Amino acid sequence: MAYDRDLADRIRDVFAGLSVREVKMFGGLTFMVNDKMTATANTHGDLMIRCDPDRVEDLLTKPGADWPSMRGKKMSKGWIVVEADRVESDKVLGSWLEEALDYNEKVTGSGD
Repeated sequence: MAYDRDLADRIRDVFAGLSVREVKMFGGLTFMVNDKMTATANTHGDLMIRCDPDRVEDLLTKPGADWPSMRGKKMSKGWIVVEADRVESDKVLGSWLEEALDYNEKVTGSGD
């Protein structure tokens, strides 16, 4: 299964020093932080993050953000996909990954 290697490397850089496991799924490479799905680099260079379901509506107002779907069906609330051209800057990518890490800490109780 192919995934955007550049995006994956950039995610690795942000997650360096954390308890991370990489798993091929969701048509890409998923990063499990503290054994919870946190972010995915997909084949098209899009980023998918797991986020606080209570923040989804606000996050969907950001440029390039959309509700992800799988096999034509919307995924459950708590996931956001961001278009590849909207995560070209390290600052923007970092802000999305921070959103995912904040939620990861909330659900795992980890302070990593």
